[in-house]
Amino acid sequence: MISRKTILMASFAGAITLLAGCGKAKSKEEAGGGEQEPPANVTVETAGLGAIDRVITADAVLYPINQANVMPKLAAPVRRMLVNRGDHVKAGQVLAELESADLAATANESKALYEQSEAAYQLLTRATVLDDRTKAQTDVQAAQQTYDAAKTVYESRVALQKEGALAQKLVDDAKVAMVQAQSALETAQRHLESLNQVSQRESIRGAEAQVNAAKAHYENAAVQLSYAKVVSPIDGIVADRPVYPGEMPPSGSPIVSIVDISRVVARANVPVKEAAAIKVGNPARIAGPDGDLPGKVTVVSPAVDPSTTTVEVWVQVANPGERLKPGGTVHVSIIAETIQNTVIVPAAALLNSDEGGQKIMIVTGGNIARERKVSVGVRQGDRVQILSGIQPGDQVITSGGLGLDDKAKVIVQAPKPEEDEDEDQDEDKSDQPEQKPGDAKPASPAQGKK
Repeated sequence: MISRKTILMASFAGAITLLAGCGKAKSKEEAGGGEQEPPANVTVETAGLGAIDRVITADAVLYPINQANVMPKLAAPVRRMLVNRGDHVKAGQVLAELESADLAATANESKALYEQSEAAYQLLTRATVLDDRTKAQTDVQAAQQTYDAAKTVYESRVALQKEGALAQKLVDDAKVAMVQAQSALETAQRHLESLNQVSQRESIRGAEAQVNAAKAHYENAAVQLSYAKVVSPIDGIVADRPVYPGEMPPSGSPIVSIVDISRVVARANVPVKEAAAIKVGNPARIAGPDGDLPGKVTVVSPAVDPSTTTVEVWVQVANPGERLKPGGTVHVSIIAETIQNTVIVPAAALLNSDEGGQKIMIVTGGNIARERKVSVGVRQGDRVQILSGIQPGDQVITSGGLGLDDKAKVIVQAPKPEEDEDEDQDEDKSDQPEQKPGDAKPASPAQGKK
């Protein structure tokens, strides 16, 4: 027989099972017949048509707009250095002086020889040549007069001889005298002609050549002497000065290095696909220590670097205060193109879709949230180009859309002004009790619900 104790235990277990089943049924009934979740609070913005820039960003290295490594043209010790590292210099300013006593002596000697040849040239052209020409002209005149007189005597004797009043011998003597006078005249004329056409001209040319040679020698010596003063070829700042007075600069080594950083060039390596859209003249910006600096693209390399498969792009910007230093790295933003009349929404409206890709929640009539899968184009700051999925005028959810179901009921709230939001945040911070390093952080409302 079954004992009384066994029957009581079986009855107690059945009662517990019945009570548990009733509790589960009641819980399910409460869950099925409870109230629906309240509408979510969201903020929206209107998707509109506008312009957006396609910005290509890259890291770049800074270079000066111009630089010069000044090397001496003479092998001579340094006598004086007139600048130090960090000094600002102008083009043509003397940077250093070399020992040049021997060059100065050579220049003085060449100058004296030049002045001597110049004096000889002036003597030849203003005295000797004129004297020779005057004498030759006088000789021609005297010979002409002698010939004319001899010719007159001969003609008169010929006339007298025909009349029988004069002997033939006297006529012959007069003819001989006339021929001699004619020969002397022709000789004087040829001498004058040679002076005018050949002799004096060549003498003057020879004197001019001597003057020019002496002048060239003097100018060469003066130029060599000028090399003793090392001058700056550009405006800029002295970046390096490795030589000191008394030292002999090594051959082929600069004694002063100058950089012009009034403007700097940022050289960036851009992937080939992105570089295809960059053109010379495109606007760009460089992140400087005091904010972004505007500039423009000046060089787009026509060749691709085979080791990195990138294209080198140069962006030139002004450098106020010379805050940007060559050799430093900066972030460059280049505007490759501006897309007009395209759908633009705030970046905060973009959400990750459960099916992959991205989506945007919009608010339709009756304050119903609807999910739209979108194709995203160019991003610029807090703005995004939407290629497909929504239309201009759609009310896109910018806050409160995370975790929101499709066709969910929402309440659209007006966005708070930025000043009010900042004040609310400050008040929230002031209301919170000061937390010590060892204290536990207070639980969030979400954690409390859990």
